[in-house]
Amino acid sequence: MAARARSRGPADKPARTADTEHGPARDPRDREERLTMTTAREIMTGGAQRVGEQETALEAARRMTTPEVGALPVRGTDDRLKGVITDRDIVVKVLGAGKDPAETKAGELAQGEAVTLGADDGAEEILAPMTTYRTRRLPVIDGHRLVGMVSPADVARALPDPQVGDLLTALSSD
Repeated sequence: MAARARSRGPADKPARTADTEHGPARDPRDREERLTMTTAREIMTGGAQRVGEQETALEAARRMTTPEVGALPVRGTDDRLKGVITDRDIVVKVLGAGKDPAETKAGELAQGEAVTLGADDGAEEILAPMTTYRTRRLPVIDGHRLVGMVSPADVARALPDPQVGDLLTALSSD
C-alpha cells in the first residue's frame, strides 16, 4: 500500500506569537521568507543625511546631533560618494589631533574608498561587509547615486533571529 501525501492543515502550522500593540502576530516563518526576498533598497533608511566634501567637520558634527545619525556620507562636487565620516572620525582626527573643526573639511576626513551596498544587493551582500569591516552604517548606492543608509537596526528587522545575533556579535567583538 502506497503512502499518501498528507496535506498541511492548520494543525501543521507553527504556533503564532501573541498579538502585540504593533499589530497582529505573524507566522514565525514570515521573517525567514523576508530574508530571501530582502534587498538593501527594501530595508534601508532613505533620505540619508549627507555632507559635502567642502563643508567643515563642524557642520558635519551639527548634522550628527540628529538621533540615529552617527555617520555621514561625503558627497563630492561631482555628486558622487567620496567616503563616509563618523562621529568618531571627528573626535579622533579633528579634536584629538588638535585641528579646528570649523576649518577642517569633511573631504579630508573621508579617506579611502567607502564600503557600500548596491540598492539591489541581497541579504548575504548586506551582512558580509558589516561583519567583515565591522561597520555599523553602510551607504546604499543605485548606480552612482546615494539612495539611503543601512544600519544594524534595519538589518535586524529583516533577518531571522540567529543571523541578527551573529551580526551583533561580529560588530561588538574586539
